[in-house]
Amino acid sequence: MIAHSLPSASPRKARFAFLAAGAALALSACATTSDGPNDTAYVARDVETLYTEAKSRLDRGNPTVAAALFDEVERQHPYSPWARRAQLMSAFSYYVARDYNKAIASAQRFLSIHPGNKDAPYAYYLIALSYYEQISDVQRDQKITEQAQAALREVVRRFPNTSYAADASLKIDLVEDHLAGKEMEIGRFYQRSGRWLAAQIRFQNVIDEFQTTSHTPEALYRLTESSLALGVPVEAKKYAAVLGANYPGSDWYEKAYELIEDHAANVVVS
Repeated sequence: MIAHSLPSASPRKARFAFLAAGAALALSACATTSDGPNDTAYVARDVETLYTEAKSRLDRGNPTVAAALFDEVERQHPYSPWARRAQLMSAFSYYVARDYNKAIASAQRFLSIHPGNKDAPYAYYLIALSYYEQISDVQRDQKITEQAQAALREVVRRFPNTSYAADASLKIDLVEDHLAGKEMEIGRFYQRSGRWLAAQIRFQNVIDEFQTTSHTPEALYRLTESSLALGVPVEAKKYAAVLGANYPGSDWYEKAYELIEDHAANVVVS
């Protein structure tokens, strides 16, 4: 059963994912380092030296400084081919630093300037990951979850035959399970408050919108409960029948069967 909260990819895993995709970026800078305190201050430097220092900082585990240096590449050398690489590397560095809003902004800027670039699929994927990493638990507002869902679907829609789309599809399943969990949380709250019709609507949303998630058996059981509470035992029996047909061995079906036996044993389904 998938939990309501989603796992977060670690920076190390994220970096591995980027490096796997990074062959397309042709990042072949040499590693030179500098430990001076003013590395991100404005000092005119040739583009290769500046880019190499940024890459070195990222490799050494300082993504915040790396992002600032990659931004400086674009600022000092906006018309250089290195600037295009630096834009996407800046977005990735912000992602590793868990500054997801800046990662999104940098990737979107890259796409606005280079929409047809060969690395556009990764930029879209990085935007989706940045939303995905911000998904909170089901007790909180789910706007970010919905943004993650939309961004992941965009990756699948635009680049269906890529490894990015394959990973995005897996994450969409987790996101939808999360959204279904939120609907269930609200529905159970309405049930406890005696607001049966409002609860019914939430559980029906799970069946209509998220029927492939792990929450479907419970949603059918809760619909059985709510229907009985609303005085429509025929509907309750129909929901229980659907639950039994699809999840015959589940605990939720056993509970639904007991409810029907207790409250609607004599109802004939037309």
